[in-house]
Amino acid sequence: MLGTLFTLALLALMLCGFIFSKTTKGIPKSWYEWKTEFRYQYMGIVGLIHDAQYAKRDRVALYKQPDRIAVITGGNRGIGLRIVEKLLACDMTVIMGVRDPQSAEAAVRSIVDISQSSGKLICEQLDVGDLKSVRAFAQRIKEKYTKIDLLLNNAGIMFAPFRLTADGYESHFAINYLGHFLLTHLLLPQLKASGRSGRNSRIVNVSSCVNLIGRINYKDINGLKYYYPGTAYSQSKLAQILFTRHLQHLLDEQQAPVQVNVVHPGIVDTDLFEHSATTSVPFMKKLFFKTPERGARTVVYAAIDPAIEGQGGTYLSNCGKGPMHGDAKKPEKCEKFFKYSCDLLNIKQYGNGEN
Repeated sequence: MLGTLFTLALLALMLCGFIFSKTTKGIPKSWYEWKTEFRYQYMGIVGLIHDAQYAKRDRVALYKQPDRIAVITGGNRGIGLRIVEKLLACDMTVIMGVRDPQSAEAAVRSIVDISQSSGKLICEQLDVGDLKSVRAFAQRIKEKYTKIDLLLNNAGIMFAPFRLTADGYESHFAINYLGHFLLTHLLLPQLKASGRSGRNSRIVNVSSCVNLIGRINYKDINGLKYYYPGTAYSQSKLAQILFTRHLQHLLDEQQAPVQVNVVHPGIVDTDLFEHSATTSVPFMKKLFFKTPERGARTVVYAAIDPAIEGQGGTYLSNCGKGPMHGDAKKPEKCEKFFKYSCDLLNIKQYGNGEN
């Protein structure tokens, strides 16, 4: 009996080793890395079960809103592309901030017949991991629009090899979080100008269920002493949650007609998983993961659905409330990280739109 169990365990270990050897992460090299991977696999399984359990709830109604302006980061592939498709179906003006505007517009037009919508598609250059690019993008938006109705912080990376951005920040932290933190600060006056009682402007931060296993490492936020992709990714996703919670607290204090929510789109079959072990077993993604269209639903739900009007600071999954990290329930933890982020960017008064 023990011999059989040992053989099975050895085979399972060899299989895991083979799968991880096919990724950019490689085979975990320490107990900590194996533990991190185990926690990721556990969260993935729980996420898949949750997606299946609440599939009937995972719906969003689209309705015409020709007077509204939406800004989205990313949007040229995966979930973002389907978000843009749905916003255009609502006849909105959609401004995409992307690295390559020309290819992004071509990607949208390949799935959307723009002529059938009174909405308008505008593609602007943006590298959300470059703070200079974020500032330039925001400035161009502010010069053209005095009001913005929706800001969808969607662009992101996952499990990427270690890299510091031009500003000196680890790439997950910079792209998934800090660039969006700055962009929101710069565009908040336009969002406040658009909102009104009973119809808030909305900010949507696209996060992940792995925020639940994240930890903010204040002593080594950039992973210079020790870097592991899974740790960097979950830290950036928790960062988005803490940011969302404290920003909503500030907006409530100001009685501003803006609400901010954070979304887990589900376990979705996109190229975000290019550095993941799932690339070794692609049939798993096709069989169990959400399609990008389904992944877009909760994001659009957070952006337009009247059912959550006035319910800012909420973590949403499958078009309903989901569980948050324990730190997100502690105002002092959220405030500490928010102030830390402001200090990194030398922001004296968050939300005044000043560069």
